[in-house]
Amino acid sequence: MEVLPSRMTARDKRSFAYFTMKNRAPQILTKVINALHRHKDEFFEKHGEVGAEAEKKALSLLLKLQNELQTDESLRPLTDNCADTDIWNKYLEYHHSLLNENNKKISWFQSPWLYVECYMYRRIHEAFILSSPINDFDVFKDSKEQNFLESEEAILILCNYLQELNSRIENLNENQLKDEFFKFLQISLWGNKCDLSLSGGQSSSQVSSPLTALEDLQPFILVNNMEYLWSLLIKRKKMSEEKFPSTRVDFVLDNAGFELVTDLIMADFLLSSKLATEIHFHGKSIPWYVSDTNKNDMNWTISELKTANINCMSECGINWDDHFKKHRWIYHDHMFWTLPHDYCAMSQVAPDLYAELQKSNLILFKGDLNYRKLVADRKWEFTVPFYQALNGFHPAPLCSIRTVKAEVQVGLAPGHGEQITVTDPQWMSTGKYGIFQFDGNFDFV
Repeated sequence: MEVLPSRMTARDKRSFAYFTMKNRAPQILTKVINALHRHKDEFFEKHGEVGAEAEKKALSLLLKLQNELQTDESLRPLTDNCADTDIWNKYLEYHHSLLNENNKKISWFQSPWLYVECYMYRRIHEAFILSSPINDFDVFKDSKEQNFLESEEAILILCNYLQELNSRIENLNENQLKDEFFKFLQISLWGNKCDLSLSGGQSSSQVSSPLTALEDLQPFILVNNMEYLWSLLIKRKKMSEEKFPSTRVDFVLDNAGFELVTDLIMADFLLSSKLATEIHFHGKSIPWYVSDTNKNDMNWTISELKTANINCMSECGINWDDHFKKHRWIYHDHMFWTLPHDYCAMSQVAPDLYAELQKSNLILFKGDLNYRKLVADRKWEFTVPFYQALNGFHPAPLCSIRTVKAEVQVGLAPGHGEQITVTDPQWMSTGKYGIFQFDGNFDFV
């Protein structure tokens, strides 16, 4: 059996992993602490002295977490009593057994970067779970909503464009429909730049028109498998009556705010164009990675659009709410998405979720964290095929739609990654470049 490449860690002081754990992670924790403190009066008004004491307890736990990180202490087991606590603690034990063989400790800078980063967000969640009655407080809620509100002009442009297109979509020929499909895919791709964890929680809203920049951004798409996605969906549409009565597309979501709107607009187009008949969204079950989408974010976004005083925005909100009510759109939030496991372990760790994804005709994995989990955050060579890096994870045809924000990328042409590195040494951590990377049955498409 071929030996897999090692996982990325923060041991290398020249790596983006080190920069993240040394600088970005403490900065995020400081913002979490500040956000908690800003709501102190609200907790007191809602819960009285018990709420004030809960805020102090959560604050104490978060400060302890920050100190553990900055002093590279060993990771400790979780002490809450959630459904995933035992899974996390068993994963920690497993890493202890692996590292003990090599006389290494499990710590923030020595252990796999993806693991310790996920562990940090799970510890943030633990701090609130242990601080009843504020245990359901989403400390990232304000920043996610701010991202949406600061992006309202761009959202207005997209909603207006979608409504106008939907009014004439029946009259589009196949080439015109394909052009619109590619356009919405690219809007969804570049919407992934709005990532609050990359910016350390700083504003990362979309202020310019997302439509006018698409042509200029095309040279920055490093892997472009949009044709495969089109071929798969249009063939199913053409054969739908006799062979494929339904076509299901799944979105494994990334960021709330502007990016979520771009995903909802893409999903709307897929239904109105009849390229899909049902859409399934997969979000997080707890607050995660600063800006990741959970069910409350989805509900808030649709409610905000429904009550907008601009017709095209309110129409989108009303239509999307109706899609959920009529089950044309379905939301899932399996706890696996906030576990530390790579996706190649899903069939063993969460066989129910894997079986659910197997029902899909196309799975769109949005964003950098999903990509890192797809390819296990390993030090792959640039030219390793995507199929190989997935290491057995093939529930259905899938595509990663990602702007590159971490030092892992596969499936590039020989010399391509090295060539970009010469002209742009930091290209893997800025979100400047994007990919549409497909894995599936190429014979079919």
